[in-house]
Amino acid sequence: MIVSAHIVNLGLLVAAGLSSAALVPARRASTNSLPLSACPGYKASNVKTSQTGLTADLSLAGTPCNTYGTDLDKLTLEVTYETGDRLHVKIQDPANDVYQVPQSVFPRPGSHGGNSKTSALKFNYKTNPFSFSVTRAKTGEVLFDSSAAPLVFESQYLRLRTKLPDNPNLYGLGEHFDPFRLNTTNYIRTLWSQDAYGTPGGANLYGNHPVYFEHRKFGTHGVFLLNSNGMDVLIDKTAQSGQFLEYNTLGGVLDFYFVAGPSPIEVSRQYAEVAGLPAMMPYWGFGFHNCRYGYQDAFEVAEVIYNYSQAKIPLETMWTDIDYMDRRRVFSLDPDRYPISKVREIVDHLHANNQHYILMLDPAVPYADYPPFQRGVADNIFLLRANGSVWQGVVWPGITVFPDWFAKNIASWYANEFAVFFSKDKGVDIDGLWIDMNEPSNFPCNFPCSDPAAAAVGFPPDPPPVRSPPRPLPGWSCAFQPAGTACKRDSEDVSVVRDVAVIRGPISPESDALSARFAKGQQLGLPGRDLLFPKYAIHNKAAFTDSWNSDHGGISNHTVNTDVIHQNGLAEYDVHNIYGTMMSTQVREAMATRRPRLRPFVITRSTFAGAGAKVGKWLGDNFASWDALRGSIRGSLAFASIYQVPMVGADVCGYAGDTTEELCARWAMAGAFYPFYRNHNEYPPTISHEFYRWASVAEAARKAIDIRYRLLDYIYTALYQQTVDGSPLLNPMFYLYPGDDKTFGLDQQYFFGPGLLVAPVLQQGATGVDVYLPKDVFYDWYTHKRVQGNGQSIHVSNQSLSDLPLYLRGGVIVPVRVKSAATTTDVRKQNFELLIPVGADGTASGQLYLDDGISETQHGITLIKFSYARGILVAKGTFGYRTDAKISKVTLIKAGRGKRDADDVQDSILDVSQPLTGDFTISIS
Repeated sequence: MIVSAHIVNLGLLVAAGLSSAALVPARRASTNSLPLSACPGYKASNVKTSQTGLTADLSLAGTPCNTYGTDLDKLTLEVTYETGDRLHVKIQDPANDVYQVPQSVFPRPGSHGGNSKTSALKFNYKTNPFSFSVTRAKTGEVLFDSSAAPLVFESQYLRLRTKLPDNPNLYGLGEHFDPFRLNTTNYIRTLWSQDAYGTPGGANLYGNHPVYFEHRKFGTHGVFLLNSNGMDVLIDKTAQSGQFLEYNTLGGVLDFYFVAGPSPIEVSRQYAEVAGLPAMMPYWGFGFHNCRYGYQDAFEVAEVIYNYSQAKIPLETMWTDIDYMDRRRVFSLDPDRYPISKVREIVDHLHANNQHYILMLDPAVPYADYPPFQRGVADNIFLLRANGSVWQGVVWPGITVFPDWFAKNIASWYANEFAVFFSKDKGVDIDGLWIDMNEPSNFPCNFPCSDPAAAAVGFPPDPPPVRSPPRPLPGWSCAFQPAGTACKRDSEDVSVVRDVAVIRGPISPESDALSARFAKGQQLGLPGRDLLFPKYAIHNKAAFTDSWNSDHGGISNHTVNTDVIHQNGLAEYDVHNIYGTMMSTQVREAMATRRPRLRPFVITRSTFAGAGAKVGKWLGDNFASWDALRGSIRGSLAFASIYQVPMVGADVCGYAGDTTEELCARWAMAGAFYPFYRNHNEYPPTISHEFYRWASVAEAARKAIDIRYRLLDYIYTALYQQTVDGSPLLNPMFYLYPGDDKTFGLDQQYFFGPGLLVAPVLQQGATGVDVYLPKDVFYDWYTHKRVQGNGQSIHVSNQSLSDLPLYLRGGVIVPVRVKSAATTTDVRKQNFELLIPVGADGTASGQLYLDDGISETQHGITLIKFSYARGILVAKGTFGYRTDAKISKVTLIKAGRGKRDADDVQDSILDVSQPLTGDFTISIS
């Protein structure tokens, strides 16, 4: 979260038709350099080939241009056919000095049986000037061709351009708020983490995923550049060059992974092999969550929990924003508004009702006399200035310091703070954790942040008034009741352990980090670089807070200065984009240490490629607007289906600004079909928008949650499948209908899992929505009426605020619970119904995955494969998880036999009592 600021919208400039040349920042090359057009490129020599790839030396082919840095005279090329459908191409310096993403942050996938003769991809090259292309082995179709412009490899600037077909279908290159299918004219995607209040279009946001999928009618492929440096990716078309995509990075190496597909889902799976398969989440994480920034005290949190119960809206997890902290300090409780006794009673109340509790945690630690800071100094885990003092910025608590995720003692320090503050017995017994501000944000202190004390005026904000319990709260102790209210006995008061460590003296400037900067061959980055103002200025929106001026703040504005050196010798300049993911990793590990047998549930804001292997993601500080509602669908699709971060969702009803009853009702319906479903909004005077505030919104929420909870095991099964092989939990329309060009640009309707088409109403004042149905068989979720898709849109009318069009896809069996419940614990006690919507060929198939829902290591799982044909349902699988739930109902959904009754409901409903203990067959007449 951050206070709003007026920021120039780069997307508007692009949309206005400015050329790519007009978008080049004002900061230019020095006077003794040449323009990029004069760069000579490289020539290849000493080429050595083998069955698994090739290597070559690259030498500068002419006079260096030194446009945005110093041209490297020598490079090396390494090409590896890693698998049958993945090709790895890496261009770097021979001395191995140039920074590369550390293996500890992004483990490399390695080779598994790749061979140039059998690979689906083929690497081709030209020697002088050097360029390379990647083609499909069977067809010769060119997928990537760097001959579009000479390769530039400088100390602080890399350029590589590839040719593209006209009007390409490109997806990815996030995080962004732009259309799912990317614009291809005068369009720049900037990858540089920033605190992006309002998630503006055309701007860099919180995360960095330098991967794109290109879809063609007869095949899809993926391109991933493993590079964490700041970059602009330009997509444009000129009369001279044709359509192209161009990388412009501030450093690092060119480390490409190409995956062949050829289907979109296969590309997603193959990218998951590179980025890492997503983490399995606890079953309860798919329940409904609620939060607000600005809950005044523990009384208000308790009242919200109570009000949801009274409104009969299932609340699975209550969250608390930074309001719980003492003066906004991490690992602390406000003793007056959130005393430990009351917070523990809230947690105990939730746990007694099979509900859960989550708190927010920021990376920045207050520069103050309190134990977490003292222990951090003693353990030497904070980022340091060149003179050995801690680097200071400003965030919510005022002057702050920032953890160094490469510090030697960081894991032990973090685990200890978790053990102390989140102690099950004496602290806040949380069930999950929420990470904010981990870009990292340093929002009140503009670069160079030389006077943090001045910037910290007004931080932390004044707390709200301390009050007595404002009104009776039935079912809670006397501590939550006004005087004179009949109530149960107060819970015992307990205190968080507060052991204080001794602050060590200043760290010597002759630290390992500073001396390591000049070690050779360690991928620590080239010496002599301008780590604050590189000559090529990426289009970092945070740099232009006050005006369109590239000298204002540069890449360090509103974040940690990029000349800070980490303990392992790496510069923040190089690792800024992985800061958030590194925090996520530490939080997950600390949670796992705290509860070693349980799956950690962690939701983060800033991500890098591979983050889904550890955590989930929420889409940041959006607006309470219809455009933000529509954008949330696009963002969720991108993270789940491309970036392999499937536990994703947006702040339902909008974070910033006042929502409306209509918007909140529509969002309550649409948000129920995010993987991660949470209502959250900002500090007063923004109005509260818990679902129970309006009767129509409460009705919509109850209906949406009822459907979602019946589908929980279908959703859970889809997530499980993505953790196994990368098959997306959410599917864009073209993923399932890759040959239908009308689906290529659709991003407001999608498939949840393989078989449920979701098409929410997303326009203000609308009572209907156009739904595109490919040539296939569909069935209305509510009525089971058959709807024949003909490759056209149908209009679904008469949609009240509690309606949302849903369709079962013919041929996909969907297991559901026979009824919903107030908590996911009670949902798991319900029996199953199998919905069998028959496909055009008269068959259907599906699966169901069951486990205990919470354990990191399962002692037994159940995975059942269902198939239906000619009146017979067959179930085969593994039955290792013991459950009392049975299949009690089978519903065969099909159309009538004659032309006149083709749209009639012709369900065959069979009541059964089938235990889930072994293979079985059911005959359905």
